[in-house]
Amino acid sequence: MTSPSQAEATKVFTRIGLLSFGGPAGQIALIHREVVDGKKWIEEKEFLHALNFCMLLPGPEAMQLATYIGWKLHGMRGGLIAGLLFVLPGAAVIFALSVLYTLFGKLTLIEGLFWGVKAAVLVIVLEALLRVAKRALKKPIDWAIAAASFIALFCFALPFPLVIAVAALIGFLNANKKADITEKAKSLPPFSGLIKTTAIWLAIWLVPLALINGAYGPAHVYTSLALFFSKLSVVTFGGAYAVLSYMGQTVVEQYHWLTAPEMIDGLGLAETTPGPLILVGQFVAFLAAAKSLNSLWAGLFASIIYLWMTFVPCFLWIFAAAPYVQHLQTMPRLSSALSSITAAVAGVILNLAIWFGLHVLFGTVARATGPLPIWLPNFQAFDLAAFILAVISGLALLRFHVGIPKTLALAAVLGVVYKLALPLI
Repeated sequence: MTSPSQAEATKVFTRIGLLSFGGPAGQIALIHREVVDGKKWIEEKEFLHALNFCMLLPGPEAMQLATYIGWKLHGMRGGLIAGLLFVLPGAAVIFALSVLYTLFGKLTLIEGLFWGVKAAVLVIVLEALLRVAKRALKKPIDWAIAAASFIALFCFALPFPLVIAVAALIGFLNANKKADITEKAKSLPPFSGLIKTTAIWLAIWLVPLALINGAYGPAHVYTSLALFFSKLSVVTFGGAYAVLSYMGQTVVEQYHWLTAPEMIDGLGLAETTPGPLILVGQFVAFLAAAKSLNSLWAGLFASIIYLWMTFVPCFLWIFAAAPYVQHLQTMPRLSSALSSITAAVAGVILNLAIWFGLHVLFGTVARATGPLPIWLPNFQAFDLAAFILAVISGLALLRFHVGIPKTLALAAVLGVVYKLALPLI
């Protein structure tokens, strides 16, 4: 294994940040290709162990994996640089696109672009479901957990954190008891370092939250956004796809910050940019504040609030727990809990795929009343053109493997052509 300079590592993590399209699967593959296969900075075994550790944490696992590798190479400074470079390029693009969407979102050209991208996003979510299912559903209990998670969310509208917590508990209790008798690590880092690091990063995270609440009051949109995304940062197990349905339905149905079409547009924007897919939350924050306060500057400040409340906790988890990663292999119950969470994520993504699919393909969607509040579409509002475009996107992505950026570009172009030609048809 080679040991790079900070400048060399920064160059590589900049390239990763600029090219990290394709969601967690593509991003993890890119990091692996750069730091394991290409530069040989991290051994394969250590990379996979770090990935498992990051999947135990709330938040985007690919961003946290990059942060961990940066920490491993150059300590906290290296971790900060790697993590920020993974997030900031995409955040800058999302901000620019949010401004354009706010100013021109109803123009035919922009409307066609987003309409086309939404159809492709549906296919991308389905591909994510296939990837997760192939990796996670290996035993009958995994299939049972996935099915139960989907039913809990889609049929009974149970809270997402509850579903993840129950899945983790099942895995923890179902662990092989004989595996608990393992060789313990010879030495642990001093807990004084854990306490100090945790205290520092908790202050960095929560003091601004308290200041926002004190300055604007608990009912202000800034405070509501800060509280919501702080809470979300603690429960986003399983990556962005696992929490998008929870986020989308909450901001649409509970807070009424965005409409369902706007939320889907936001996901489409996040899919077209590098960086973590949960940057869709930045679009949510921007629109919520810009619409509430009628100011693009308010949207900028809300974007900063979102980024702070979402990604500072990621640094907290990594810097506090990274010194203990090598000891996770002595805790098989945690590994079993992770396996169950990953299985539940398959059911969560299926719920997400159906939720987005209904909103893309039908004009009106609402929850049914009664004991089973499932989503029901207005079948008379079926969008045949969107369905055809989704099929084309599916063929491009799944059959011909042209890649996510090219598929999104194709769908966007076809969407613009369709919307411009629609008045002539």
